[in-house]
Amino acid sequence: MKVLKKKLKKRGEKRKIGEISLIPESLDDLWHLKHIIEAGDLVYSLTYRRLEEATDKIRPVKTEKKPLRLGIRTESIEFHKFSHRLRIKGVIEKGMDTELGSYHTFNIEPGTELSIIKTWMWKEHQLKRIREAEKAVASPDVIVVTIEEGEAVAGIVRQYGVDELFSIRYGSGKGIDKGKGEGSKKDFFHAVLNQLKNSFISTSAEAIIIAGPGFVKNDFFSFLKEKDSELVKRARTEQASSIGMSGFIEVLKRGAVERLKREERLTREVGLLDRLMEEISKEKDGKAVYGKAQVRNALRYGAIETLLISDEKLMASRVGEKEEKEIESMLEDVERGRGKIVVFSTEFEPGKRLNALGGIAAILRFRIA
Repeated sequence: MKVLKKKLKKRGEKRKIGEISLIPESLDDLWHLKHIIEAGDLVYSLTYRRLEEATDKIRPVKTEKKPLRLGIRTESIEFHKFSHRLRIKGVIEKGMDTELGSYHTFNIEPGTELSIIKTWMWKEHQLKRIREAEKAVASPDVIVVTIEEGEAVAGIVRQYGVDELFSIRYGSGKGIDKGKGEGSKKDFFHAVLNQLKNSFISTSAEAIIIAGPGFVKNDFFSFLKEKDSELVKRARTEQASSIGMSGFIEVLKRGAVERLKREERLTREVGLLDRLMEEISKEKDGKAVYGKAQVRNALRYGAIETLLISDEKLMASRVGEKEEKEIESMLEDVERGRGKIVVFSTEFEPGKRLNALGGIAAILRFRIA
């Protein structure tokens, strides 16, 4: 995320209002913006219009489309992961007089400049998200290939989760090594390598982790060394007991991606949720709570060390004014008590598991009755 300018001013003790202009530079940045822009915000960006020109000709002349800066009062925001686009819909408030009051949709893609004006309040977690997105620009993209006999699933690690890139199931799976299976194994490795090379180029990734159970990952690494001397320089192996999403999570738990990628969001989320579930399982001695009522109770004691909240819970709270104020008040109380706040992505498994607990939970400094 590239921040072009910030024009914020304080309104009272807690509130910051004003404008932030920025350029999203990746799919991750678009995901961040989905959780920064709210209904009611005034968003400016460029659109293209054919502007009518005075002419004495009877038949209308086609004019060239020209850039026009519009400001729309946001009503809805949609994140389209597969088309790499954020759609912001609202009513035009600033622009050509003839269009004021009509609906318009901005299609924001990486590289599109926009300005966000909040007339009520910039929330601290939104400003923190922008700061994190700025720092994450230099982080390399990492592809994780999970592989076993006859099957491979690969994904790319994003800040919001792991996007699957390709899945290959080849031959008879477990029997691929037997009898005439050696040729089949090489065919399988060739198929995986071709997909991996295409994905590496199309995603502009900078590192590859090859993971899985047994020795197949090592055999594929040796095959890669033989067939592509440049690609193997970007690769390393890691142990995992399964493939697919559970394999991705295991690789993240081991910190393999963290060692390659400075962005630690996913590794932190996996670790925090494991810690939360471990504390919950202790029943009487556990230092964890979940659900809004229990979290609110823990706040009264100043017991919250880390608050875990899903992005979906934050989005849902915006629908009802009462719940939004309640959630925002809880976040402010946690920060005042020097607790940490971690927003979980529901694009990824830990965020989905947190949602199943009510979307909000906390790891405590001490146990409360």
